[in-house]
Amino acid sequence: MVVSRVTRLRSVRIESRRNASFFKKLLFLDDSDSKDANTKFYKWDESPYDDIRTRAAFIRTKALCPVTKKPVNFVCPYSGIPTHHSKEAWEQDEEYHSKKKYELLKKVNLYEHDLRSGRQFDEFVFPGEQEHDFTINMSTWDTFFYTRDFNPMNTEFNLAAASKVLTYPITMASVMTHFSPYNLQPHGPITLEGLRSLSALRYTLYPPYKQTRDTSAVSFKERPLRIFILGAKMEAMLPGYVWKQFGYLFPDSKFEIHFIGPECYFNPDTRSFTPTSEPYGRPHVKRYDEQLTLHYHTKYFHEVYDMGDLFPFDPYLDIFFLFHPGFQTANKIHWDQSLKGLLESKCAVFVTGYHEEDTRRELSYLQNHPLADEIDILMNQSKNIFGSTKLDLVDSNPTETFQANNEMFAFRGKRYHAIKK
Repeated sequence: MVVSRVTRLRSVRIESRRNASFFKKLLFLDDSDSKDANTKFYKWDESPYDDIRTRAAFIRTKALCPVTKKPVNFVCPYSGIPTHHSKEAWEQDEEYHSKKKYELLKKVNLYEHDLRSGRQFDEFVFPGEQEHDFTINMSTWDTFFYTRDFNPMNTEFNLAAASKVLTYPITMASVMTHFSPYNLQPHGPITLEGLRSLSALRYTLYPPYKQTRDTSAVSFKERPLRIFILGAKMEAMLPGYVWKQFGYLFPDSKFEIHFIGPECYFNPDTRSFTPTSEPYGRPHVKRYDEQLTLHYHTKYFHEVYDMGDLFPFDPYLDIFFLFHPGFQTANKIHWDQSLKGLLESKCAVFVTGYHEEDTRRELSYLQNHPLADEIDILMNQSKNIFGSTKLDLVDSNPTETFQANNEMFAFRGKRYHAIKK
């Protein structure tokens, strides 16, 4: 009876807190006095922030006009960003005006100034552990933020700032959770092979026979589930509390997040990307808490793979993510060497791109690779529901914008050896 009463009191407190959160969201839906709703418009050359003025100068140095192919030297009056060689070239750029690219560039401008405005960033006050009485809805950013009890995202600036950092952990969670918004074909992008791989991972995350949350209960898991992020750079700079948002979605599991790549470790002392100082090529390990540890391998994946320290790989306990890998960039030689190990692992590999064309290039690399016959597609190219909503600019081509993790697909090495006729 005492236990029952305590449970009821706890439920009342939880419900009261959630109701208060709901009313807070409701009251702030129309905040006309919001400081960030009226972000001041500056031309980048005249920005009050040194780094933005420096970036404008860099664009003038490196970018070429899309019309004349001459150095950029004219500031678009609509966006405030240097985009063309001259006013005449700007006026002649039919594609720029017909597609209203200046509207997207203006958003880039406003986003960058908003991040430096000094306003209070309530969107970075993250919630803690998810109450078991409430289910998380992974349908959209809005439903996720609401059911996870984040502060209200009143403006596009709030959403852009929050999604910019959360896109990495929540993209990962969105494909691994049993609340995933991605359905099986023909109603979604997941293939039959993809369902097999995801089912294996979810069997680990949600053991069908485990009926208790007692952490001392016996489980078949021999080790934490490992998440490998290859070619990591910016995502490796995210602090542990951001990655913990991923952990809160799987409270009964332990995780090791392995960042792999020559620029995956940012040294706070030198303020630069440097190799770790661990002996014998071992990773630098940061233990965030009992559930989550972060591992930094400052080598290419094929080098780490050849060392053998990560063996054995297990499709039930391991998964790979490649955020904007750039298969066909200057690092192509390293991806060529790494692909063999990825396929041999038989683990799911999820790949994201900046936009549809970029993602199509990544997929084309795999489809035309000599090892293409050994690849199974797990997820067809599709929009990433949890891509960043913040628009960014390509400095070498300032009329083009992109969004981090905008599209996604997945593959895996064939479970059976390919038979070549």
